[in-house]
Amino acid sequence: MIFDLPHIWAGIIAFAILAYVALDGMDLGIGLIFPFLPGRDRRDVMMNTVAPVWDGNETWLVLGGGGLFAAFPLAYAIIAPAVYPPLIAMLLGLIFRGVAFEFRFKAETDPGKIWWSYAFAIGSFTAAFCQGLIVGALVQGIEIDGRNYAGGLFDWLTPFTIFCGFAVVSAYSLLGCAWLILKTEGSIQFDMFRLFPVTLALTMASLAILSIWMLIDHPGVIDRWFASDAIYFTLLVPILAGAAGAALVWCWREQNENLPYPLALSLFVISFIGLAISLYPNLIPPSLTIYDAAAPDESLSFLLWGAALLIPIILAYTIYSYWVFRGKVRVGDGYH
Repeated sequence: MIFDLPHIWAGIIAFAILAYVALDGMDLGIGLIFPFLPGRDRRDVMMNTVAPVWDGNETWLVLGGGGLFAAFPLAYAIIAPAVYPPLIAMLLGLIFRGVAFEFRFKAETDPGKIWWSYAFAIGSFTAAFCQGLIVGALVQGIEIDGRNYAGGLFDWLTPFTIFCGFAVVSAYSLLGCAWLILKTEGSIQFDMFRLFPVTLALTMASLAILSIWMLIDHPGVIDRWFASDAIYFTLLVPILAGAAGAALVWCWREQNENLPYPLALSLFVISFIGLAISLYPNLIPPSLTIYDAAAPDESLSFLLWGAALLIPIILAYTIYSYWVFRGKVRVGDGYH
């Protein structure tokens, strides 16, 4: 039954993860392209485009991780030890990046600014790449013995997961580039339009390669994608992804500044749906389903009351903050 409590909570967690990837992926992407835009004032503008919202974006990561721990404790207990090294590295990258974000504006000398600028870029790359490693480790499957993780410390480190890491880096770079096209003007926007086709080509190529790789290495994925009762729905995913990519190419050719960011977001949503199709009904491939990992219905029902209160509040202040700080960001703007 698709509307029972385990499925509802799976949907909540999936929404939280998607919101995090879409929103925090944008400011991680800005960190990734930071080294390619020299100039103190220009980098100030880049950071000020996300200064009012970047820490709020990470609320969704807390909701996704906390929701997984509370609603699917068995999945949390298996996934965490399977990906401890990249998980810890990701958190350290996010911390390092957050510190660099604030300290860069406090630095009084140019060498200090440069140091914290590269710290911001390194933290962003570490966080983005490790997120790709974690997703790749989950997709390729986790070895389970009963209710425990049965693999080794470095099972997450494979060519597939490394490629997933670089794919996420490419996709976040595209999102950050599209955001800066929307929020800036002049030389920054011009340079973003020059960088945009590179990030788009890398992202689309990565998606195509990963899709083929998954179909070849994971027979269960083929069965889910080409099941007779769902094939007309699943085939929409690559068609829509191709259409989004074509629309992004058109935006670049026409120098359209308003559409690249929402179109890049749509590409993320489409890709996320494709990933969900590849995994469902498993929460941890190859065999741990949503029902296997779920907490008792009484716990899920109790937790749902809290989610029903918190999620609208988070959505409201997120929408409000983006609305208040809409418009272009120029040199001299910012709260620092």
